[in-house]
Amino acid sequence: MSQPILWEDTIRAGASWSLRLRRGQDLRIEDSEGGANVAALFYNYECPTERYNMPDTLKAQHTAHLTKGFVLYSDMGRILCSITDDTRGWHDPLGGHNDASAVSNKYGASTYQEMRNAWHRNTRDNFIVELGKYGLGLRDLTPNVNFFSKVVVQNDGSMEYVSSNRSAGDFVTLRAEMNVLVILDTGQHPLDPNPQYAPKPVKFSVREALPVAADDLCRLSRPENARGFINTERYFL
Repeated sequence: MSQPILWEDTIRAGASWSLRLRRGQDLRIEDSEGGANVAALFYNYECPTERYNMPDTLKAQHTAHLTKGFVLYSDMGRILCSITDDTRGWHDPLGGHNDASAVSNKYGASTYQEMRNAWHRNTRDNFIVELGKYGLGLRDLTPNVNFFSKVVVQNDGSMEYVSSNRSAGDFVTLRAEMNVLVILDTGQHPLDPNPQYAPKPVKFSVREALPVAADDLCRLSRPENARGFINTERYFL
């Protein structure tokens, strides 16, 4: 049975948002229009020097993409969040994010004074603004996850963005295993071939998560994940 919604809102196209997700809460992110990209950063809220570690997340789970049943590891071997539900089936942990130079070169120069809220924002600067609200900055910027974007790595190491992986109404649900600072940005994926600046808004909601069952998929999907859950539980003893 679905838990009641505690909080819900929309992140506008090309905008950023941040929130504290408490241990035992769910964050559901929905691609409401289709074609969205959500770049996301994750930190231990109480000690943000502990943060999402992309290499450990991928090598511990023998994967180059994320979906239901996978978890997001911190650099301390603990689990920040688990992906408990996912209708898209593929989320990119490799492609990174745009900065001001990349956005200007691809979509053209733009200023707020000229275009107001339609100006061309970039994820790097948006991330830094959100990090600054918590006493963090550029040195705290880490590799991000790109939810709703599919990037395939070819045999020669090149990365291909899959434009067909776009459906309105798709969602992904993250369960917080720690108290997590989550930073989200809706800028376009850096490999998105669309030559027009056209980011999409997303909806998000927060609920109390259902109790973690003994046969929880995220815990059992990999032997490493079981150990990661044990490390996380000991942290809260």
